[in-house]
Amino acid sequence: MIRVLIADDHAIIRTGIKQLLADTDDMIAAGEAADGQTVLDLLSHETYDVVVLDLSMPGRGGLDTLKQIKALYPDVAVLVLSMYPEEYYATRALRAGAAGYLTKQSATDELIEAIRRVGSGRKYITESLAEKLADEMNLSSGKELHHKLSDRELIVMQRLAIGFTATQIAAELSLSVKTISTYRDRILQKMQMKTNAELIQYVLSHNLLE
Repeated sequence: MIRVLIADDHAIIRTGIKQLLADTDDMIAAGEAADGQTVLDLLSHETYDVVVLDLSMPGRGGLDTLKQIKALYPDVAVLVLSMYPEEYYATRALRAGAAGYLTKQSATDELIEAIRRVGSGRKYITESLAEKLADEMNLSSGKELHHKLSDRELIVMQRLAIGFTATQIAAELSLSVKTISTYRDRILQKMQMKTNAELIQYVLSHNLLE
């Protein structure tokens, strides 16, 4: 029996996944969490085989949570289930240790198959993602600018784009305001931009927010 921990801040999503798992005979929804810290707390007290993880949750970001899971519980498989399109976040998630990546628009039977596969120790990558990964390997140049950012820089850019101040971002990420300002300067340099307004336009035009 595959024990699944469902991590998503939307209760309706968690309920839908639980209903899907209830219709199978080889997996069970053994826990649920609405934020990254709760995921880590549950993993410290219970045994799970697979974490179905959303990337966009309050507090600790999904990518940070993923990295913590793999550092502390390397045997737990993480399947990312996200609103974000594959081309923007899948490679980051896989590099961070995810065993698979699916968008929430994927068919329900695809989610069940993905959980089964990662629960058995294998990887789950869609055909379209495999093609994107191959293209990325063959075309190392000409990437869009945001691919140059680190995971933390990407998070800071997203927060800036939705109007967070440096103080608010610092509080959320448990960093100093000075560090956030340094991140902002580095982001602008890598993105070849000069103002937050340019960042906002880029983030919106590239669908980097839910």
